[in-house]
Amino acid sequence: MSHDSYFCWSIRGGSEINLASPGDASQRCNYQDLAVIDRVWVMDGTGSSLQGDDPTPHQLRLLLVLAEELHFGRAARRVYLTQPALSQQIRALEQRLGVRLFDRTSRRVELTPIALKLLPLARSIVDSSEQLREMANHASTEARILRIGVCESFTALGPIRQIIDGISTRFPELGPRVQVIDTFTEQLAALERGEIHAAFVHVPVPSHLHVVPLVVERRVACLAATDPLARRESLRLADLAHHAVVTMVPESFPEGRAYWAADPRPDGRAVRYATAMGTTFESMLATVALTGAVAFVPASAAQLYPRPDLRFVPVDALADCTFGIVWRSSETDEPRIAGLREVVAAVAGQRSRSRYRTAMDNPAC
Repeated sequence: MSHDSYFCWSIRGGSEINLASPGDASQRCNYQDLAVIDRVWVMDGTGSSLQGDDPTPHQLRLLLVLAEELHFGRAARRVYLTQPALSQQIRALEQRLGVRLFDRTSRRVELTPIALKLLPLARSIVDSSEQLREMANHASTEARILRIGVCESFTALGPIRQIIDGISTRFPELGPRVQVIDTFTEQLAALERGEIHAAFVHVPVPSHLHVVPLVVERRVACLAATDPLARRESLRLADLAHHAVVTMVPESFPEGRAYWAADPRPDGRAVRYATAMGTTFESMLATVALTGAVAFVPASAAQLYPRPDLRFVPVDALADCTFGIVWRSSETDEPRIAGLREVVAAVAGQRSRSRYRTAMDNPAC
């Protein structure tokens, strides 16, 4: 190789960088562009390429190890190769680059000047190769993970744990990854954005979602403990005609909003909605306690949210509510959902003859 030979590499987009000194190599190898190095080669003083085939990241990794050890025996042991195999790989790399990388004698191995120039670049290429592999592995794993949303207010319901455990046991490759989300509305938005694949929710839900019912329970009236009606053992909807209703469901989902407000009432009376809408389940309960409004909630809330300033009272003729798991109907045959469906069917089958009702005999519960 002539004295004025130099080496080059290309980066994404076709740009080429030429180096002639170790100082240049040290400076240029700090550039972020080196994360997208495409190939490396050596040019002679006339501008002709001296390369064979492009070097592989494996060969460059061997170069780095040998540069650290400066001993073929020790380097070979580090990379689990025989010494002849390592020597063959280094010679192949030298042929591909068209340069001698090591001066070898019977007593020692030394890096050549051009090898010193190449080392920072070789390190960058090896690091980029490893990052590429890690990113590909991560992307492959993420593509299989099932992400399930659950509203923080009802994470203690039994079917949730059964389904999550069932997926972990039957389909460990699916995860699953559980995201605790503040509200019903945020869960629906996360489904629409594809941030989660399924969600545990109380129905009703928008019609484009597929629902598998898991638990059926009473809806009860949540009242401030100071409300005279809170002392009764049960109520009729007519008894609550003058109470404003607090709900977490926005006007943008009128079906769900009407359901959780018991609107319309059997006698045709208009429902008066409270000015403040609950942003979370706990904020809705606080609004009831402080304003004297009413909220219709699942009966399990009495056990999940016991508060001295609230009472949960059964309401005659108020339809039960259903808790279930939903996913987008368009994704029913998607592999992650297929595994979920199998587990949900097994859990739902076990519970099909059970109708969950929370005992509400004590009006102070």
